[in-house]
Amino acid sequence: MGSTNNPGRVAGLWYVLLVLLGPLRLIYIPGKLFVKADASATMNNIAAHEWLFRCGIVSDLAVAVVLIFLVMAFYRLFESVSRKLAVLVVIFGGVLPAAIDFVTAVWDLSVLAIMKDASFLAAFSTQQREAIAMLLLNFGDQQNTAAEILWGVWLLPLAALVYRSHFLPRFLGVWLGINGMAYLALSLTGVLRPRAQHKVFLVSQPAMLGEIALTLWLVIRGAHVGDLKIVEVSGSSSTGDK
Repeated sequence: MGSTNNPGRVAGLWYVLLVLLGPLRLIYIPGKLFVKADASATMNNIAAHEWLFRCGIVSDLAVAVVLIFLVMAFYRLFESVSRKLAVLVVIFGGVLPAAIDFVTAVWDLSVLAIMKDASFLAAFSTQQREAIAMLLLNFGDQQNTAAEILWGVWLLPLAALVYRSHFLPRFLGVWLGINGMAYLALSLTGVLRPRAQHKVFLVSQPAMLGEIALTLWLVIRGAHVGDLKIVEVSGSSSTGDK
């Protein structure tokens, strides 16, 4: 069955693109360029690998766009199961995280502006400008900690939709729910006990494979149009939360 006639596979392909783009700015670039508590070294690394840093900005912008297409694909897939839950997926999984990605791109562009054209900061020394740029990067890092709340919250209505659907296995819905709770725990730990966040991250890794499992299922198996039509017909008479 072609992906154009299989809304589940369409969502899966958008999810794959998100998985490929997301780690560049979120994981790879900070690990390669950012030196904790050393603004000068960090700025030197960014200057030496400016193209890589700019690619990270592009990836953030691309992720924001992909998120919108992903949640709209999910809306199309699950609208017949529960329109209210599908709308929550669009808001918490698409609109709000996409807005945060755009803001992160602005932080990074501001860092480049400070490095490349510091005439408007002539009153500040080089060390002070580096500190300001590092502060902006730290804003982006803290922004990600806060955004993990949304990464978790959007998975809860998605988990409910998967569990209630007739075209995806229920164990995926349970796994996604646990995945969402893991993100919530990670975000709250980052706010309340930052030093324990890495430990929570390591412990929660099995739970966070729920999204990967859903992605693989959608890409390989999809949600068959015939099954979806059955749900739409039965849902029109029995579902009252549309």
